[in-house]
Amino acid sequence: MFPTLITVLFGLLALGIPVAAVLVIVTLVLDHSFSFFPVLPVVGEMLWGGSTSFTLIAVPLFILTGELLLSSGIAAGMFMAIDRWVRVIPGGLLHTIIGSSALFSATSGSSVATAATISTVAIPQMKAGGYAPPLFLGSIAAGGTLGILIPPSINMIIYGVLSDQSIGQLYLASFIPGLMMALIFSVMVFAMCRLDPAKGGRREAPATWAEKIESLPALVPPLLLFVLMVGSIYLGIATPTEAAALGFLAALALAAWRRKLSMAVLVHAAERTMRTTCMVMLIVLAAQLLNFVMVSIGLADQIKTAVAALNAPPLAILAAIVIIYMVLGCFMETLSLMIATTPIVVPVIVGIGYDPVWFGVVFMILIEMALITPPIGMNLFVVQSVRGEGNFNDVAMGALPFVGAMLVIVILLIALPDLALWLPDFVRG
Repeated sequence: MFPTLITVLFGLLALGIPVAAVLVIVTLVLDHSFSFFPVLPVVGEMLWGGSTSFTLIAVPLFILTGELLLSSGIAAGMFMAIDRWVRVIPGGLLHTIIGSSALFSATSGSSVATAATISTVAIPQMKAGGYAPPLFLGSIAAGGTLGILIPPSINMIIYGVLSDQSIGQLYLASFIPGLMMALIFSVMVFAMCRLDPAKGGRREAPATWAEKIESLPALVPPLLLFVLMVGSIYLGIATPTEAAALGFLAALALAAWRRKLSMAVLVHAAERTMRTTCMVMLIVLAAQLLNFVMVSIGLADQIKTAVAALNAPPLAILAAIVIIYMVLGCFMETLSLMIATTPIVVPVIVGIGYDPVWFGVVFMILIEMALITPPIGMNLFVVQSVRGEGNFNDVAMGALPFVGAMLVIVILLIALPDLALWLPDFVRG
């Protein structure tokens, strides 16, 4: 049964059929071939229940918040403010890119939105600063991946829904690894630019203390949004969905305060949000339907039994899963990879004794790798699209060192699980 599922799933994806359609086709094949009762009579009720999920309402709200930050100029102001503080470090603007990506990720929750926003602001300065295109463009693509690890993360919400885990616990678990990843990115850029100063562009004159102090107000809006959204979740004041609503209202107020709020801005932000949300929700609903069939025919239990029969050490099974995801990430779009495999892999992970919250963090990093590994890496295409010229290989090759840095984080999390689990355990008391 399992080989049939894998063969049909990846065969259809290889043909270029839309992900949601593939999931529905696989559902119907499994239902027709193995189910003791037809699933079609309950499809309407299941899809309605999934589409009205209170938790998933957070997805469009986070996307809309990020769109408003971009349209109101808050993202550009944040970028310039960070640049004044870090431009003296070897690598200059590259550290600004990573820092801005981390801060913007803490308000938008989307990797693609982060990569697109930072690309729009940073790429025009690449030539002026004399930076080597591969490392510069690769840092933007890799920095964008922080959007699905640093809370609030849209992908974490989807993982939590599919694996039945607490969104709040997942956010707590991903906070420290997310900051560690941003730090490792910067350390790696620093080392590369010290070894080859030509990659780090021309050294700019350091900003004066007056200029640094003057730039601080531009950092207040994104920090305020982060504290409002994530703080309200951690303090138990709001659910992730309610926190997303608070973030949207705050972004709306900030755009109005900056006199950037207009009907044209609202319509543009709503249209882009609607496009992204419809794509995500259609895939999520199809995945929930597939999950229902897999549970009803006992596929999840069969996979766990088969893995247990191997008598392999848990670490060996985990290592195999990591390698499989690294390979699949080269050929599958990240959202489809996550949604298609979460219901299969999480029961296996739990069955061999690993914490599903901890694995959620490892999983997000593996998905981050898929975002910047050719030929399907979404962030690579986003950065190249904003660039609008030059060779795509510049972006792809520039991102490869960051894939290695992500693998280091995965190894650290496997060796030291408390990097992810300490904060959730501490908050639980």
